[in-house]
Amino acid sequence: MDFVRYAERSAGLLNTELSDIEALVDHLDGREWLHEQCTERDLQQLRRFQRELRPVFEASAAADTRGVVDGLNELMVRHPITPRISDHDGDDLHLHVATKAASVAELLVGEALLGLATLVCDLGPTRLGVCEAASCDHVFVDTSPNSSRRYCSERCSSRANVAAYRARRKAEAEALAQSA
Repeated sequence: MDFVRYAERSAGLLNTELSDIEALVDHLDGREWLHEQCTERDLQQLRRFQRELRPVFEASAAADTRGVVDGLNELMVRHPITPRISDHDGDDLHLHVATKAASVAELLVGEALLGLATLVCDLGPTRLGVCEAASCDHVFVDTSPNSSRRYCSERCSSRANVAAYRARRKAEAEALAQSA
């Protein structure tokens, strides 16, 4: 399995407001085989997991390696991961996180933790972030070559750049007016 995709899905899970089953089904876009299995219990478990996982992203954004490692290790103890080798794609053997008997919440939690643990080990503990845009609290996974990502999306990046440009222009105009 593509562990970066698992890690990115964990950020997507944190950025999703799980208000009801429909919101969970929307989050599972492209994974229709899971839609019918979604339950209220999954919602409760995933909301709790969102609260538990967010501090890991915040620790990474603060360059707190110990917070990231300890946070992920603690979550993996609380939510044991059961990887399985899958051969459903013919000769393409790969890992899945849980058996078919796992609930939707167990599957998503397992994918998130395995993906994040692998990403942190492969790319480092500071590759998770919290959007720096003033009005946004979304998280993201930074897979850029130089670890330079600061925003959750192009939209937030553009808004922040436009706001910074306007602030510079306003400061320049005020400085010009005061010197006149």
